Amino acid sequence: MNPLDGLTIVSLEQAVAAPFATRQLADLGARVIKIERPVVGDFARGYDETVNGLASHFVWLNRSKESVALDLKSAEGREAVQALVDRADVFVQNLAPGAADRLGLGAEELRARNPRLIHVSISGYGTGGPYSSKKAYDLLVQCEAGLVSITGTEDEPSKVGISIADIASGMYAYSGVLTAVIKRERTGEGATIEVSMLEALSEWMGFPLNYAIYGGASPSRTGARHAAIAPYGPFTCGDGNQVFLGIQNEREWATFCTFLGSPELARDERFVRNSLRVEHNAELRAVIEGVFQAFTAERVAELLEVSGIANALLRTMDGLAEHPQLEARGRWRTYQSPVGELRALIPPVTMSDSTPVMGPIPDVGQHTEAILAEFGIAPESTVPAGF
Repeated sequence: MNPLDGLTIVSLEQAVAAPFATRQLADLGARVIKIERPVVGDFARGYDETVNGLASHFVWLNRSKESVALDLKSAEGREAVQALVDRADVFVQNLAPGAADRLGLGAEELRARNPRLIHVSISGYGTGGPYSSKKAYDLLVQCEAGLVSITGTEDEPSKVGISIADIASGMYAYSGVLTAVIKRERTGEGATIEVSMLEALSEWMGFPLNYAIYGGASPSRTGARHAAIAPYGPFTCGDGNQVFLGIQNEREWATFCTFLGSPELARDERFVRNSLRVEHNAELRAVIEGVFQAFTAERVAELLEVSGIANALLRTMDGLAEHPQLEARGRWRTYQSPVGELRALIPPVTMSDSTPVMGPIPDVGQHTEAILAEFGIAPESTVPAGF
């Protein structure tokens, strides 16, 4: 038995944030009915064609779901969604601001029809305030949350290479649903949940925010180095490649100094505590790389490992796909899609008494007829157009 077996979720979702949340729930056994535009479906289906003709984002986010294509511009389509939600446990939506309410799918209306319903809305900036109707895409929220200002090199800011604002809000929606399910078991009542991308990512900005508020200045952009910890980041070795270090405390620093063959560095007035090492980072880097020049990056990593010092080599996506730790722990599974068998990592939470579902990726509207019949909705009552 999977943890969420028997839980039915209807999701009016697109792009990343809501699909990320519902895929986590589907992996745990929940039934996820994905409402899509007829013909074209979730617009993330068209981002690219790199996965044997399918979009890489869509493949990542939409396994184990059932697709129902409905025209929400028609009264019949909206009524069909309401009928599905009447018998659901959870409704999730991440449409444009105000769109769900205009469609008659807001929390007040749907929970009046189904008091046990857990209604989840994900938006860019939340309800109310001057930004409530502002369009929000991941890069734009990264900017508004200050993340881009502290990411990149000294010369140029940079966005994070993944959809981190979407992922953050999706994770809070996912954990919010689980929390509401527990509450409903105790009280019998549903819940209204709102998650803002800005607020989700702002929560993750706690360190730099505190640093700026109480330190008087934002952390500097330092590339792959850490703005507030040293030595922490990449160091060039004799073969021109880099090894990455992570020294977290004074005990590790003393051990590392011994590793460098200079235990007296731990007592050097420039380096005796972390804040001073950050201040004198250029001098510290010169000392470390002076030692590393005698070795290849792989050899340095091997020696660091023997000494118990945290380290890593820089891997590409190909390197991740072939990572020996993931292979040794059996983290890869195959699953089905409209273009055949695909390979993906199983979810990171391992539960001893359940197996992740990892069902197929649906075609647009693949399950429309069967699900509408199951819920007693006549197929001919829907008109394929779009929303």
